[in-house]
Parts: sequence; C-alpha cells; structure tokens
Amino acid sequence: MSDAALPIPASPEADILSALGTRSIVLVGMMGVGKSTIGRRMALRLKLPFVDADTEIETSAQMSIPEIFERHGEAYFRDGEARVIARLLDGGPVVLATGGGAFMREETRARIAAKAISIWLRADHDVIMRRVRRRADRPLLQTADPEGTVTRLLTEREPVYGKADLTIASRDVPHDRIVEECIAALHAHLSGEHAAQPPADVASALR
Repeated sequence: MSDAALPIPASPEADILSALGTRSIVLVGMMGVGKSTIGRRMALRLKLPFVDADTEIETSAQMSIPEIFERHGEAYFRDGEARVIARLLDGGPVVLATGGGAFMREETRARIAAKAISIWLRADHDVIMRRVRRRADRPLLQTADPEGTVTRLLTEREPVYGKADLTIASRDVPHDRIVEECIAALHAHLSGEHAAQPPADVASALR
C-alpha cells in the first residue's frame, strides 16, 4: 500500500465544519472581551467568513453606532441589531461577533440557538475596564461612572450570557491560546452532539 493511499486524518477544524453544516459560530459577551479579535482568528482557522455585527449595523444604517444611539436611542439600535443578526445567520455558516447587548434579546437568543453554536467569552470586571478605557466611543459608557456602569451591566448580563452553548475565559494571554481553547471546546461539543444521536441501525431498532 503506497503512502498516497493512506487516509488523511481529519483535523479538529474539518470535524467542526462538517458537524456545523449551515450553522454559524456566534461570539457573545461584554464589550472589551475580544469577540472581534478572537472571531477573526477563529474564522481564519476554520476558513469561514468573519462578520462583525456592529460593522454590519453601521454599514446598513450608514451611521456609526454612537451616532445611532445619539439620534435614535438604544431601542431603535437594538431593533436594527436584531434584524441584522437574523439576516447574517440566514446566510451562514460564518463566525459572527455580536455587540454586548445583542444576546440579551430573547428572540435573538432563540435565533442563535436554532442557527448557530454560541460561545460566551467571559472576562473579569478588571480586564474589561482596562480594555474599554482605551476606547472613548462606547455609547453605554458615556456616564459619570463608567466603572459602575460596567459592574451593573455585568450583573444584568452574566446570567443571560451563561445560556450560551460554551463558555471560554477571556484573559490576558496570547490571543491564539484563547482561539485554541475555543476550537477544542467546539470540537468536543460537536462530537458530543453526534454521540448523543444513536447510529441509524440502532435508531430504527428503537422505533
């Protein structure tokens, strides 16, 4: 038997793509946890398109997110965000980074559950504060007490983020290490999905 005839072992990435089918991978979590950075690198690993929901919202509204908040308010922004995420999930599979508040909306969570695997990038309060201080364009932090706002948002949002399929700790380690952990968790989760379904011959015997 020649070397050329040996089967090529499947990679975790190939297994993930095969198990995903038309579903997407959606990253959820607070501002500053690295959803776009990690998402871009995961998309490269999996050879999938990367999409940032916030960028898509800005393109579709032809306004920046701070401008949308200022002119129309948060409720208008959230409605637009839900529509954009629904459209992006219909066009999957992609790796999709969502804004911090997107997963809080029940209809968006239901849509993500039906059409994607969700990963919560979870970071501690101190890590989030250190990262968001570098950017002045966070509409929800335009308050007299940004630290208090982050604490309040974390308290409100963490129980909901916890409903994501997978949770990965976002911390100050090289990005590729977080990406590796995401890939390993996805692989284990999707392999478990298959294990949960009995083989066809067993399934027919059970009917």
